[in-house]
Amino acid sequence: MASVRPLHRAPTSEPPTLHARAMDNLAFIRDTMEAAGSFTAVSGWGMVAVGIIATIAATVASAQHSVLRSIYVWIAAAVLAPCVMLWAIVRKARRAHVPLLSGPGRKFLLSFSPPMLVGALLVLYRAGVVVAIPGTWLLLYGTAVVAGGAFSVRIVPVMGICFMLAGTLALFTPSTWNDWIMAAAFGGLHIAFGIPIGWRHGG
Repeated sequence: MASVRPLHRAPTSEPPTLHARAMDNLAFIRDTMEAAGSFTAVSGWGMVAVGIIATIAATVASAQHSVLRSIYVWIAAAVLAPCVMLWAIVRKARRAHVPLLSGPGRKFLLSFSPPMLVGALLVLYRAGVVVAIPGTWLLLYGTAVVAGGAFSVRIVPVMGICFMLAGTLALFTPSTWNDWIMAAAFGGLHIAFGIPIGWRHGG
């Protein structure tokens, strides 16, 4: 009786076109996930540093003898604080290998920048409403944080809403309260929110 031999099929190689299509699909999925993700390079410890700068600025500003001189102190802090925060964000992003100018990082920047630019332009305003600048700064900064925070971790837009509430308070309270409201917001809120961000999100 003749033995039955199993049939052995020659291995077939994957068609090159199918392989190329699969690679294209993977690239598309990767880009989509990157675009839909969160910008996690916001630095909690950078926020804490900004809060400390703001607390010092509030102490110095409250000792000034005019609202305008207090504003100048806050302008100096507003120049220093973003430099510190940017350094902290770049450092965290490099450590976590997170791209700054692509995907969520680009969306965060494009959403955060316009209100901040408007706030910076207020220092050029000379129409006798200097006392309104602190409240407007807080409102615009809060708006920027809420808008940019839509592409970051969930706690960031909550912080922005708190800044907007502080700005509203500053607009409808005596101007003598402004330095302390700014201290509570730019100092206290940055520290209060920066610590949990630093602990929970890697720096």
